[in-house]
Amino acid sequence: MAEEKKELIKIRGANEHNLKNLDVDIPRNKLVVLTGLSGSGKSSLAFDTIYAEGQRRYMESLSSYARQFLGQMEKPNVESIEGLSPAISIDQKSTNRNPRSTVGTVTEIYDYFRLLYARIGIPHCPKCGREIKKQTADEMTDQIMALPEGTKIQLMAPVVRGRKGTHVKLLDRAKKSGYVRVRIDGNMYELSEEISLDKNIKHNIEIVVDRLVVRPGIEKRLADSIESVLSLAEGLLVVDVIGGEPLNFSQNFACPDCGISIDEIEPRSFSFNNPFGACPVCFGLGYKMEFDEDLMIPDKSLSINEGAIVVTGWQSCTDKSSFTHAILEALCKEYHFDLDTPFEQYPKEIQDVLLRGTNGKEVKVYYKGQRGEGIYDVVFDGLIRNVERRYRETGSETMKAEYESFMQITPCRECGGQRLKKGALAVTVGDKNISDVTAMSIERLQRFISSLELSKTQQMIGGQILKEIKARLQFLLDVGLEYLTLARATGTLSGGEAQRIRLATQIGSGLVGVAYILDEPSIGLHQRDNDKLLATLKHLRDLGNTLIVVEHDEDTMFAADQVIDIGPGAGEHGGELVAQGTAQEIMKVERSITGAYLSGKIKIPVPETRAVPTGWIKVVGAAENNLKNIDVKFPLGVMTCVTGVSGSGKSSLVNEILYKSMAKKLNRARVIPGKHKRIEGLEMLDKVIDIDQSPIGRTPRSNPATYTGVFDLIRDLFAATADAKAKGYKKGRFSFNVKGGRCEACSGDGIIKIEMHFLPDVYVPCEVCGGKRYNRETLEVKYKGKNIYDVLNMTVEEALHFFENVPSIRRKMETLYDVGLSYIRLGQPSTTLSGGEAQRIKLATELSRRSTGKTVYILDEPTTGLHFADVHKLTEILRRLAADGNTVIVIEHNLDVIKTADYIIDIGPEGGDKGGTVVACGTPEEVAENPNSYTGKYIKMMLDRK
Repeated sequence: MAEEKKELIKIRGANEHNLKNLDVDIPRNKLVVLTGLSGSGKSSLAFDTIYAEGQRRYMESLSSYARQFLGQMEKPNVESIEGLSPAISIDQKSTNRNPRSTVGTVTEIYDYFRLLYARIGIPHCPKCGREIKKQTADEMTDQIMALPEGTKIQLMAPVVRGRKGTHVKLLDRAKKSGYVRVRIDGNMYELSEEISLDKNIKHNIEIVVDRLVVRPGIEKRLADSIESVLSLAEGLLVVDVIGGEPLNFSQNFACPDCGISIDEIEPRSFSFNNPFGACPVCFGLGYKMEFDEDLMIPDKSLSINEGAIVVTGWQSCTDKSSFTHAILEALCKEYHFDLDTPFEQYPKEIQDVLLRGTNGKEVKVYYKGQRGEGIYDVVFDGLIRNVERRYRETGSETMKAEYESFMQITPCRECGGQRLKKGALAVTVGDKNISDVTAMSIERLQRFISSLELSKTQQMIGGQILKEIKARLQFLLDVGLEYLTLARATGTLSGGEAQRIRLATQIGSGLVGVAYILDEPSIGLHQRDNDKLLATLKHLRDLGNTLIVVEHDEDTMFAADQVIDIGPGAGEHGGELVAQGTAQEIMKVERSITGAYLSGKIKIPVPETRAVPTGWIKVVGAAENNLKNIDVKFPLGVMTCVTGVSGSGKSSLVNEILYKSMAKKLNRARVIPGKHKRIEGLEMLDKVIDIDQSPIGRTPRSNPATYTGVFDLIRDLFAATADAKAKGYKKGRFSFNVKGGRCEACSGDGIIKIEMHFLPDVYVPCEVCGGKRYNRETLEVKYKGKNIYDVLNMTVEEALHFFENVPSIRRKMETLYDVGLSYIRLGQPSTTLSGGEAQRIKLATELSRRSTGKTVYILDEPTTGLHFADVHKLTEILRRLAADGNTVIVIEHNLDVIKTADYIIDIGPEGGDKGGTVVACGTPEEVAENPNSYTGKYIKMMLDRK
């Protein structure tokens, strides 16, 4: 009995969110998949119950001193959980969006590379590229003696460089040794003074060992002093040349030709997050935000008088009475051009004057304003500098954001985007610097490391480090990320990629006896790479860990030791245990919708006929990221799937080039599309809509009702009731964002935040309104027996029945119901919605609008977080959009969506450098017959099943 108890995680009475007093036993040290419809309660069980409790119990075991820094954890709403291990959650939300975070730093491979370069790297001169050797004291003496005669110099020993502390003992020792002066942080002090330093600030301390004037005959004294300095400062010497640049010498590294000494090489010299290694211009970010002339003057075929200049602050230059127009008129007189010529026809010098200024030359500006007229001498800085100054000086966040929309991220001019100081970039291993190494794809890097030729000494020092690097690179290859580079910013990764990186890091840590809880790790992964991911998950299990995976992927279910199906429906209709067992056992359970799809009882049908395109748009010369200068034709009026393995270039083609070009042209968005020559056929379209997974709102005040616009209609309805008219209430009375109808005690939030010292903030329902957000008078107004709070608390399904006689509201509710969101509440804060739910709310909002038939909808992996039944609904909706004459372009790996598409564009063949070409295009049947297409191979199996 005791043995059996140990082998199970026993959960009793789980009631978190929509779970209905759920009892379930999950086997330990097995791969368990939790599945069920979207919103059925899988995540509530996995993350909000099992993970939260595992985390909380671990926290409870720490000392009270440690706990005060970590904050209290809420106890999940569950009666008991037995047999729980410490839990580690690998979900999609915890990706670091910090621009300093890269794949290399997250996986810690970059830390090993820093160590490798610091210990076995060969330093070169950043100026002439010559290999740098160590300098002897004699060489230093000769170099100092080569200074012009009569030069005054101070020999200084840099004893402290960038270290915190008061350094009292060190200064005391220097004083006792007979030294008189010391330079601290650039200021000169006498050692006889009382010197007190702040212990929390990093200091630089240099002891003045000798002061000399360069002339023949001082060689002996100079050599002795140099010896003293080198012994004091461990081989370093700073020569402070009075009235000149200081000279750095090192017994370690300096270039005898250029006289350039580079700092002692340490691991921190290669860190772009440390001032010792980071490029001083961009502070290690590798790029700067700069105003872009293509955004300031987007259409260069217009003249200035026609409104070519659109940047904030200069839009008024088309108005003859404005000061900006007067400045431009003055420039016309001085440089002989006019404002009616299209901007692109100006010679280069004139464009330069307008953008970069008159180089200090004054022009006479005649201006007639409200306070009279006059002639002013003005030095014109140029549009770019003028707008930069305005951006710097404005105190308004709104204006700053407005200016930022005209800026583009450009690589730093100093380091060229390599993020490090020149000295660090001049250190090589195998003829490559650390930046070259991190710019290679993982696959190429693995080959480079394996074929690295090192000297015997280097091999002895670096052998262990290289072994660690190879192992960690192998883990990344195992989870199908061979196309990434270590320099890739984590903020640009998809949810699935970020999860798989964390998975690789966890394997590297080699922990045993842990409960890993994963949230759809297969997102963004091509079917071909699924086996790699499953092998990794099985490896983690075989080490002796429990894996609980929330997943909708068929292959993962068949590979799992056990599948737990939560349902049967979503929201209120879910939260129960429907079936538990292997995938084969689940198929036999009548109630299980998952089982019905797995066994093929219910199928997503393949359309009888494929729709015929009404026209084509053609992208010519696409060369963004890894695209190989390709031409791609997209059909109009049908549903197109862009497929290909991860990293093949799908997003570069669709999101960076196609969407941004269309948005710029059709929606007048301020974006710069990816690299391409041109796009043909845009005149047949009128707008483009990108339905992505970004949140629909960042505050709890935004909710599905406000986003879809249905809340406006509901408020109109309430304002039209007899009660409201009798009291004189307008629709504003029913808004919880403005004064009048809302409860003023909580400002319409319904909850009040109480800040606790050492404890997490506590949210309590507002005592006055009881969490209802409105004041009593407003809540007395009823429509069909319900007040505004009751309506916001309804699920979509309830609201659909309640408003069935109000066509405008019913139409919006139907679309939310159709996209599978019957379970969400109208007033549910948008911060609690998953990425997939937010995307479906956007989709529903678009569906409820009147269609023009000339719209392009772009969706990036809309099946994220969707169960088979929800994918079924989604395919019907996408087909509905296309049936109205619109164009639907979907980036997708889900075979059920791909097989229902009218047209497939398969990019590949591999990811990274080996991708970026069109492998196949045509109907699913045509692509299935293409032997070169990985997607075709899997689609063939799906079509054969039908």
